[in-house]
Amino acid sequence: MDRAEERIKEIRSQLEHHADLYYNKDEPEITDYEYDMLMQELKRIEEEYPQYASPESLTRRVGGTAKPSAGQPVRHRNPMLSLQDVFQKEDVFRFVEGIKERYPEAIFVVETKIDGLSVALRYENGELVMAETRGDGIEYGEDVTENARAIKDVSTRLSEALPYLEVRGEVYMSAAAFEAVNARQELLGKKTFANPRNCAAGTMRQLDSNIVRERDLSLLVFNIQEIRGRRITSHLEGYELLKSLGIRVIEHYFSCSTAQEVWSAIEKIGDMRGNLAYDIDGAVVKLDDFTIREALGSTAKSPRWAIAYKYPPERKESRVIDIEVSVGRTGKLTPTAIIEPVRLCGTTVARVTLHNQDYIDKFNICIGSVLLIEKSGEIIPKCIAEIPEKRTPGATVFKMPDLCPVCGSPVVREADTADMRCIGVSCPSQLERHIIYFAGRDAMDIKGLGEASVHALIEKGYLRDITDIYRLHESKDRLISGGVVGKVKSTENLLAAIEASRSNDPEKLLTGFGIPNVGKAAARALISRFGGIEEIEGASLEDLMSVSDIGPVTALAVRRFFDIKENAEMVRSLKDLGLKMKSSSAGTGGGVLSGKTFVITGTLPSLGRKEAEGMIEQNGGKVAGSVSARTSFLLAGEAAGSKLEKANRLGIPVIDEKTFLEMLSTPDA
Repeated sequence: MDRAEERIKEIRSQLEHHADLYYNKDEPEITDYEYDMLMQELKRIEEEYPQYASPESLTRRVGGTAKPSAGQPVRHRNPMLSLQDVFQKEDVFRFVEGIKERYPEAIFVVETKIDGLSVALRYENGELVMAETRGDGIEYGEDVTENARAIKDVSTRLSEALPYLEVRGEVYMSAAAFEAVNARQELLGKKTFANPRNCAAGTMRQLDSNIVRERDLSLLVFNIQEIRGRRITSHLEGYELLKSLGIRVIEHYFSCSTAQEVWSAIEKIGDMRGNLAYDIDGAVVKLDDFTIREALGSTAKSPRWAIAYKYPPERKESRVIDIEVSVGRTGKLTPTAIIEPVRLCGTTVARVTLHNQDYIDKFNICIGSVLLIEKSGEIIPKCIAEIPEKRTPGATVFKMPDLCPVCGSPVVREADTADMRCIGVSCPSQLERHIIYFAGRDAMDIKGLGEASVHALIEKGYLRDITDIYRLHESKDRLISGGVVGKVKSTENLLAAIEASRSNDPEKLLTGFGIPNVGKAAARALISRFGGIEEIEGASLEDLMSVSDIGPVTALAVRRFFDIKENAEMVRSLKDLGLKMKSSSAGTGGGVLSGKTFVITGTLPSLGRKEAEGMIEQNGGKVAGSVSARTSFLLAGEAAGSKLEKANRLGIPVIDEKTFLEMLSTPDA
């Protein structure tokens, strides 16, 4: 095997590895730019040594290698090709001037290339009938129609009933939405997302469209794929039509006549990067005229009338002034480098997460080190390397503490991970976050017990653990006179909300405990199986693992939680304080709807949607946001839409409200 063939195999292997980490595991090890450079190197070698080229090479494929999700395969009506990437000014000039030689009057549009998930939307007679992902780009994508309907920017009905319209756009997550999602993940003790693009893509592949709605995705359309009922001759004319129809299009674009104008527009977009509400990973240069586009055509992978210019990542050096360690709700210790402030992508960066001791050791980071910092994905500052020759003489080697920096309790390293956790049950840093989570909407839903009030109650000594929440009524007069949580009305409302929460179903209480990986769905499954908190506490690891949807990691986390003496005592105290420990459906095999999954569509005659969902869950069933092969029943009311069509197509039983209510009163439903 000669050197060229050896290098080709090496790069292909690396690209496959990094594509899998990026698309499927949300754990990228290298930057997008580094990935692109590997791809360019492979492309150059394959062109120089065509005998080693392969149709299976990533250079020949359209799009990424994301694994299929729960979406049903759908055949593309129009191919969803990718664009040829360029990285140099000379490449941009060559593209523009090459076309201008043949078509001197050609106009180009330069616009932002949003870093998200590409989708196509199909409209028939003005109604949205299909949303699909790119998939292989040529033949098949995935049906994500229900999830697309949950995106606020997606027009489900156009202002004009065109016979047929197909557009292509990018689903993305804004910087603010991404930060909110990761903050929520951290609060729930769940894994955070590496970047907005992966978060958006993963969200669109969820079975439950409610998750899409909660995560506040957005969409911008960048191309008309096919249109009937109107004659459109150019890209810019198409944008004006789409706007009039109520479709949100790319916000920043420039019309250019020369190669220099195109390059100036690329530079302008580059200057915008740090000030946009979303990530972009380049600028797209495309022909405006549709007739010229058609004449130029496409290769098997990309159109000949457009290219994507990729900006190099912005990197700067900065010295580590200090390393701080924070403690999260679950007790996880996270080191953060405090660096000399630098400007990156339009923002000031003064802190860089160091993740854990393994990460620190990998880069040999000390207090006094000079780090090469990159703004990864335009949002998260990231350490690319430590520069040894610039390190301060006598720099301080950093090691994670053996004792919690907040409460002084021992710190332990979790098996099979690099995470260090404080095991102190009364750690103030954990307590505040834990109580906020306990009182949150997904758990005990205690209105008025938010961040500010929890902080004040802990600071004044009213809350030392979860159980103290249910003793606050004993201090009502002092709370009012001290204005701890506001005036009389605010205090009374808070105490009333606390009192009402005593009768919450035990699955909400179990969720509120904050056991790793035990969110609403897992808590519901456990309560449905065992009937109550105390029964779960007494279950063996094997019993816990036998529950549907509960894996070995979650089962072990539950077992460990109840094995801690202080947690067992907390459960006893909460029971004595009058909290509901047993499910209303306990002793009935988990409820008459146990093991069944419902989807609700349309308007029911007498039941509100929330009311129907509550009845399903109280009787042991599950509620999903979209129809799939796992759906047991579709509960349909008036004006049922595409969910009804999909249920009929999949052979899912469709029931009305009357049949549903009869099921609740029938033991063998």
